[in-house]
Amino acid sequence: MTITLYNTRTRQKEAFEPIDAENVRMYVCGPTVYDRAHLGNARPVIVFDVLYRLLRHVYGPEHVTYVRNFTDVDDKINARAAKSGREIGEITAETSQWFLDDMAAVGALEPSIRDQDNNRAMPRATQYIAQMIVMIEDLIAKGHAYAKEGHVLFRVRSYEGYGKLSGRSVDDMIAGARVEVAPFKEDPMDFVLWKPSDAQTPGWESAWGRGRPGWHIECSAMAHELLGEAFDIHGGGNDLMFPHHENEIAQSKCAGHDFANFWMHNEMLQVEGKKMSKSLGNFFTVRDLLDQGVPGEVIRFVMLSTHYRKPMDWTEKKRQEAADTLWKWKKLAEGAERQRRPHLEVVAALSDDLNTPLAISLLHQKFAEAQTQEERNRFLATLSLIGIGDDWRDGVAVSVENAFETVTLDGIANKIVEARSQKDFALSDELRNVLTSAGVVVQITKEGVSWERGPNFDPSKLEGLK
Repeated sequence: MTITLYNTRTRQKEAFEPIDAENVRMYVCGPTVYDRAHLGNARPVIVFDVLYRLLRHVYGPEHVTYVRNFTDVDDKINARAAKSGREIGEITAETSQWFLDDMAAVGALEPSIRDQDNNRAMPRATQYIAQMIVMIEDLIAKGHAYAKEGHVLFRVRSYEGYGKLSGRSVDDMIAGARVEVAPFKEDPMDFVLWKPSDAQTPGWESAWGRGRPGWHIECSAMAHELLGEAFDIHGGGNDLMFPHHENEIAQSKCAGHDFANFWMHNEMLQVEGKKMSKSLGNFFTVRDLLDQGVPGEVIRFVMLSTHYRKPMDWTEKKRQEAADTLWKWKKLAEGAERQRRPHLEVVAALSDDLNTPLAISLLHQKFAEAQTQEERNRFLATLSLIGIGDDWRDGVAVSVENAFETVTLDGIANKIVEARSQKDFALSDELRNVLTSAGVVVQITKEGVSWERGPNFDPSKLEGLK
């Protein structure tokens, strides 16, 4: 099946033809690790996880290489360390693990490339300083960069194609700039490849003195080292298009690398129709939602309900609708068996520039049609293609928390039975009301008491009951 993807570079959808079908390669810009990932940070992870799954389905898991990096050298990290009094390495190790855990909770597969020590962590910028220095030296030798006052800067005007990705001209960018130009710059648009470090700041020895890399050079050096001279797809949020991705292209091309064939960008996220902002009180992290009892699969479902190239609005209504839908789908999946035969219509929808809204619409249709065991099996396989249901076993998400909840709910149900046997209907009704208020569907018949978690199940409302 042919995959078509919107290429930001050409501003049109194009048939995707990998450079090497035996090794399809994708690079996605990862987080700067100094704090928890906010909800907007999860969108590119989920979007490109779906693409990763699609590529694995079409070309085979062993033929897809996916790199997503950690930026663990950055002035924000330095500022956090100075403010907290903690070591930089301690902060980046902690926040990297937070990111991995939170993205796993929303169903993201781990990228295929790990760090240099084969740890679960993704490749870290600090592991590739030597490669960055080599690339910077090469750019200086070719006249595309210059050293001054301990800094190394890229000569933007030395690259003819600068601005094509974002659709900007250099002159217009300079005319619109309102920032003071550093005295060591030849041109206002030149950007930093290397900068000096003081005794309190992380630094590495180089021909230009002790210093650290600028932000943009790390992705160029890491992509080249891990994926080669040319690779298939480079992705990220559209907030990275300029200047980050524009600068990546310039320095990589001037270093003689073909770099990426396809550039893909997801749109930004809003909350209840407004930009997410701490000042508006609508800013929250992925962990905030998880701790509030919002399942990761619900977060993922809401994200995928909007096409990745359109702004996404997170609303309470969408969260509730997603929870209701997934509860029904999970019930249908009870007894389903694992297989790798997703519905071709859904594969076709995803192959058309990741049309996840259409894929979800088709899944609603397949849900309504699923009557036989084979249809339930294929439904579960299709869900897995969009990253939902990976942790379902016989239709139930398996976790320590769920096991504990089951014991608790069984215990309360037994108390209802005991109360009714003693004709203590007041206690029976009270216990039933507690379960109902927690989102548990309770049925009391002559045969006994049965229960199941409803879509609004909130275990916190059972605290204190044993």
